[in-house]
Amino acid sequence: MPRVNHTVLLNNQSRIVPLRALQDRRIAHIANIDEQTLSLFGELLDRYAPIDHFAIPTNTESYGKLDERLKFYNTLILAVNGKDLGNKRLLQFINTQAIGKQVILAVFGDGTKLGGLDFVRFPILWNPELTEEAASHAAMSVFGGIACTARLPQSFSTKYAAGAGFTTEQTRLAYTDAALLGIDAQHLGASIDTIVEEAIRERATPGAVVMVVKNGKVIFEKAYGYHTYDRLTPTEVSNIFDLASLTKIMATTPSVMRLTERGVIHLDSTMGYYLLQARNTNKNKTKLRDVMLHEAGFIPYIPFYRELKSDDLSPDSSAAYSVKVADGCYIRTGYYEEVMWSTMLQSKLNASGSYVYSDISMYVMKEVTEHQTGFPIQDYIQQEFYRPLGMKTAGYGPRERFGRNRIVPTENDKGFRKTLLQGYVHDQGAAMAGGIAGHAGLFATANDLAIYGQLLLNRGAYGGDRYFRAETVDLFTSRQSANSRRGLGFDRWDPDTSKHYPSKLASDATFGHTGYTGTCIWIDPKEQLVYIFLSNRVHPEVSTKLISLNIRGRIQDAVYEAIQAAQKN
Repeated sequence: MPRVNHTVLLNNQSRIVPLRALQDRRIAHIANIDEQTLSLFGELLDRYAPIDHFAIPTNTESYGKLDERLKFYNTLILAVNGKDLGNKRLLQFINTQAIGKQVILAVFGDGTKLGGLDFVRFPILWNPELTEEAASHAAMSVFGGIACTARLPQSFSTKYAAGAGFTTEQTRLAYTDAALLGIDAQHLGASIDTIVEEAIRERATPGAVVMVVKNGKVIFEKAYGYHTYDRLTPTEVSNIFDLASLTKIMATTPSVMRLTERGVIHLDSTMGYYLLQARNTNKNKTKLRDVMLHEAGFIPYIPFYRELKSDDLSPDSSAAYSVKVADGCYIRTGYYEEVMWSTMLQSKLNASGSYVYSDISMYVMKEVTEHQTGFPIQDYIQQEFYRPLGMKTAGYGPRERFGRNRIVPTENDKGFRKTLLQGYVHDQGAAMAGGIAGHAGLFATANDLAIYGQLLLNRGAYGGDRYFRAETVDLFTSRQSANSRRGLGFDRWDPDTSKHYPSKLASDATFGHTGYTGTCIWIDPKEQLVYIFLSNRVHPEVSTKLISLNIRGRIQDAVYEAIQAAQKN
């Protein structure tokens, strides 16, 4: 792609572009389906927000039908060839849609007919060429993935005179080429390919997705292998993965961050202060800060599924068995509240101050969050973070929102659930809690993780909006313990350099998390880097090969090596 965005932004007095308030938008994209070049425009729009796609009618009679189909959308993005501006029926349709809706018109090619749009007030994005590069730049311009700085090279009318054009800034991810940063894209790709192909060959995982963001630009994104070893369904970058413990830093921790900076909860207050059920237990005086650092003295894990009785599960749904844990498997209604949560509250408590990684910590923080917000965590994170950020797939319960084949399967569970898990959380405890837990249960694509990672890299800002104060991000992601490498909720670079964690070349500022299913996200502020690896290493059964081969860490090092090579040149 060229280094310069030649897209000229016109009529942006109201600063509609880049689009904001994504949570309030119902967006439709309308384009000429005969223009193959514009297909990339629609594909890139999809990276930023949920969007439905429609074709510009080929006959006058069809405009009424399209108008009816668009009535429930409040934001329309149209893409046309400059020559199409001579179509009076099309212009009439566009102008009508602008009554009560926000319209953005992207025009490619000949600009001589722009004068016919002197009467419109909505934003126009004009690019002098109709190429895939122009289409990608225009799409990124709509959402702030790339800045608009270009001006009209000549006058097309009194309104659209030479030098006209509005300036914007990059506020969201850009999708570009590593070569623009001086990185040898071919060498980087070959290095990553070699490592992932080794993982697949050694049956460490049947497939994977790798994504790398540098300086706010996606410089690498590739899918490898298949969903399963039968090689029937190729892995795609748009596939949805079980994130496992990434849930801790993508759902529970940001909720705690939001509530902490608003003064709703205080990290040095106790479990008993926020949770009535904890007051008559040994955890009454346990501080939330210790919980977030895994220093509360909790035992590491309670294998609840091993204690299930025959009448706790049913193959059929009913009022008595309303909690679905997998296809054809339901658990007794109220089991989490009556058995699991009660058992955790009554479980052994060791002395605080020592680091012991425990999933119980995020069960606790989910309960604190829900009690203080009054919302189920799955709704709170969508409302406060994912929808405004444009994260389309991230969330709990993906089978309720997406087709099964888009979700990468995990274990063929022959013991507890006796089925192939696809779209139901792999973690047994989270499954028994209805798939919604503080430590596991979240699913997403790599693209959604990249958005979240960039939000943290930006120290709380994204898309022109601020989600956290910078100091809040700094507090939670920096080392906060004298006993471990941990931040608050976040895992971090290990100062014991013999461990090479998360990789040999990661800087000491790196933070993020790994997931049991074979996932990770690592964010390095010093290099302005987000590294994402998604896999299903637990298919068809749990394997440690991904760990023993150090696949995730070696890929991360390959990225650093490519960056360092570019910096030397």
